[in-house]
Amino acid sequence: MRIGELSTRTRTPVRLLRYYEEQGLIASDRLPNGYRDYEEYVVDRVLQVRGLLDAGLPTRIIKQILPCLNTPRTIHMPYVTPDMVATLERERDRMAEKIECLTKNHRAITDYLDAYAAISEPPTEVFGVGSGGDR
Repeated sequence: MRIGELSTRTRTPVRLLRYYEEQGLIASDRLPNGYRDYEEYVVDRVLQVRGLLDAGLPTRIIKQILPCLNTPRTIHMPYVTPDMVATLERERDRMAEKIECLTKNHRAITDYLDAYAAISEPPTEVFGVGSGGDR
């Protein structure tokens, strides 16, 4: 598939796909006309990369762990080194702190919105006032 289709299928800008390729995170073949040609598995690989980036992992760490990821969520242990484990543990702990902070912020925003909703609800009618009951 060409880069435009990969971009559409993964909702990833073409510029980022080129960057991922420069960083060695994805690979393509070149057609005789110079266009990039990606295999089907690259769709999952791009989604993996994006998910790991969204989780806060830098591309240098992603590049290290990609050989361990054959398909989404399948890890091949022969490629794991002690340094990689230590790095991943640090990243996992950092993500846990980030999740805790986001959870607290989510709770605070929800409480704020709930409080706003409680004071901005219109009062209910009392004793038929305004309902035409005085006629």
